[in-house]
Amino acid sequence: MNITLAEPLSLDSAEYDPIAHLNVLFSHSTVSSVARVSSTLQRHKDELSRSITSLETAQAYGPDSSLERMQSAQAELAELFQRIESVRSRALQTERDITTMTADIKRLDGTKRNLTLSMTALKRLQMLTTAYEQLRGLARTRQYRECAGLLQAVLQLMRHFNSYRSIEQIAVLSRNVSELQRELLEQVCEDFEMAFAKAEVGARRQVLGEACLVMDALGETAKSRLVTWYVNTELREYRQVFRGNDEAGSLDNIGRRYSWFKRMLKTHEDEHAAIFPPHWRVSETLAMAFCDGTREDFKGILEKSMRRADGTKLDVNLLLSCLQETLDFEQSLERRFASEPRASIDTLSSADDRLQNFNGSISVAFEPYLSLWVDSQDKALAAMIPRYRSQRLIPEDEEFTPQAVIQSAIELFHFYKLTLSQCAKLSTGERLLDLAKILAKYLDEYAQQVLLTLLQRGAPSGPPIEEIILVLNTADFWYANTRPLEEAIKKKVDSEMVDKVDLSSQEDTFTHVAMAAINALVSKVEVDCEGAWREMRNTNWSRMDSVSDHSSYVGELLRVVNEKVAEILPLVVKHPYAIKFCDNLVDHMATGYIQNIVQCRPVCEVGAEQMLLDKYVLTKSFENLMSYHNKPTPSASTPTTPTAPPPPPAAFVRRVNQAMTRIDPLLKTLQVRPSPPEGLVQAYLIHIGDRSDVNFKKILELKGVRRQDHSHLMELFAIHRESFGNLSGGGKQLVQSSPLLTPLMAGSSSVLGSSALAGSAMTNPAGTAGGGLQDRGGFDPASLGERLLNAARDGVLERVGGPSSSGTAGVDNGGGDRTTINDNLKNFGKFFRRDIGGLGARFGKRDVTPTGSHGAGME
Repeated sequence: MNITLAEPLSLDSAEYDPIAHLNVLFSHSTVSSVARVSSTLQRHKDELSRSITSLETAQAYGPDSSLERMQSAQAELAELFQRIESVRSRALQTERDITTMTADIKRLDGTKRNLTLSMTALKRLQMLTTAYEQLRGLARTRQYRECAGLLQAVLQLMRHFNSYRSIEQIAVLSRNVSELQRELLEQVCEDFEMAFAKAEVGARRQVLGEACLVMDALGETAKSRLVTWYVNTELREYRQVFRGNDEAGSLDNIGRRYSWFKRMLKTHEDEHAAIFPPHWRVSETLAMAFCDGTREDFKGILEKSMRRADGTKLDVNLLLSCLQETLDFEQSLERRFASEPRASIDTLSSADDRLQNFNGSISVAFEPYLSLWVDSQDKALAAMIPRYRSQRLIPEDEEFTPQAVIQSAIELFHFYKLTLSQCAKLSTGERLLDLAKILAKYLDEYAQQVLLTLLQRGAPSGPPIEEIILVLNTADFWYANTRPLEEAIKKKVDSEMVDKVDLSSQEDTFTHVAMAAINALVSKVEVDCEGAWREMRNTNWSRMDSVSDHSSYVGELLRVVNEKVAEILPLVVKHPYAIKFCDNLVDHMATGYIQNIVQCRPVCEVGAEQMLLDKYVLTKSFENLMSYHNKPTPSASTPTTPTAPPPPPAAFVRRVNQAMTRIDPLLKTLQVRPSPPEGLVQAYLIHIGDRSDVNFKKILELKGVRRQDHSHLMELFAIHRESFGNLSGGGKQLVQSSPLLTPLMAGSSSVLGSSALAGSAMTNPAGTAGGGLQDRGGFDPASLGERLLNAARDGVLERVGGPSSSGTAGVDNGGGDRTTINDNLKNFGKFFRRDIGGLGARFGKRDVTPTGSHGAGME
């Protein structure tokens, strides 16, 4: 049906029709059909309700309804419960019937069990009574072997009647058995006393041996009483002789005590040991009793000796002698009884707890007085150090080898081991800790007064190379053994004192001695280089007008260096020391080169370029120094074929370039002409990179700039250094004072009068064992101990502003600043006489300084 819908009126209109409006909104249907749909739905709902009601009625009242099934299930369940109850009732009744039927049988079983127990008890009582009567008869006739077996049976039977002691007859029998045990104990002890008193032990040995079986059966208390009596009897003479007599009991006669006991122990083993059962271990008990008594005697004697009225102290030599005899005696006892299993010896009366072995059983009495012994070791070591200082380095019958160690180091090491072993047997407490401190003290003394003093010999040229190698090997020997020595002490000392044992300082000391020996080897090379340096200083660097491949002094310098290195390096066995030697040598060569540049002033631009070329030649040659280490020696039987040398280690090459590159800023600055003056100022700011007027004046003096031009250049320097950061693009900041130039030309004595080794002679903080070299390899004895070790610690890099592990600000240390410098050179290239960047072309290779830290120490 089509319905035409008019436009709805406004809601505010009086003619507004909501039906028409809804028809407009829902154009797909009309509102008039809603009633019809609602009526249809209602009819459907009613039909469903009627259907559900019909089904429920049919289900509830049908022939097979759920209600009927539930009622049926309940009835069946009730019937099941009735059946269960019936079964339970019949089971209970059956149980009562069976119990009634077997009651007589149970009573019969109980009667049988009681009868068996009664018969067993009666039988045991009969056996006990019979055995008791037999034991009394055997005891009267002293038939101890039979008594021992029968006594064990009686005691075992008696234990079965412990619960029947409330019965009078059993209690009487128990008392009789206890009385018989006591009578047997007293009888056996009396037999032993009579036999020993009348010296009839040999004749009655068998009876006494069988009596020991009786004592074994009587128990631990009886055995202990007999052994204690025997020990006291055997040691009675010892106590009378050595305790009642001051002369016999003095420390001077300590050997007589041990001799007496050895004789007594031999008599015991020959005549008495067979009497006692082996598992009693009477010999060991006797020895321990002797040690206990002797220890108490020594405590009293030593205490009296320390409190003498005349004020004299205990003789340390006598104390050590007695201590040594005591240790030997304890060790002999330990060897004598070590293979035998230990038995309990707690039965002997003693205030001290028993030790599990004889070590320290007597010598512990000396422990409170071991401080005297420790002091004696201190004195002995103090006397050994001067002797070692004048002693031959190696025995006369031995020849020098690159692996040789100074003989005194071997002797000192064995002395340390023996002393520690002795002290650990006596005390693992304060005395051992005191000894450890003394050993540490004399390790320092040996390092400074023996090893460093050896480096002082042969001034001004220093000791021979072989002696320096011996010092190096010895320092390495002690460096390798100091840590094991510390661990050995920690294993022996008491646990609460382990943290107080520390030999790390001594370990570092020997490391520094090894470095001092390396510096001494370097000085041997530097002394021979003095002729080449003199030739360099004699060259007129101010009037040089051309550049050659290298200067004449370079060839002489390389010849000397290579010859000395070829002589030294094969003797340096360990690779880390060889590396360190080459590192230090290159450092000193670089330092010497800088110092001699200062002494060659004035240096013109061409001269500076020639020096830079010479530096490059030296650098390339120094890279091959390690090739001399462990170089095989050709034998006469095998023909030698020329082989290419192995390439130098890359790390060493980097360190060589890093050490030699620190010369570059100085030489590159000297290459720049003083005119125009801005060029020199900018070159200084780029290469040297500091704000110091003093250092800038040093460059002017090195270049030979006229005095009247200094003021103008200083003014330009003051102006340009303030604006340098802006001109350089902020790529490089100026330091206050360059460490490269600060040490140079500080005075005539610091450079002109210094030797090649002066750079390594530095002061050391007080209290540090070390030393320093002075004046062309010579030594300053007054400051040897402080200056040489410090030179080994610190090296010479910091003194001349060389590269270190952390780098040095303001110095072109390597490739890190190369880009910035080249960029600045391009900006200010118009001020330079020639293109510095082209200098590398003359060398045939660019001067590249690899990055990396210098030196490796103990690699």
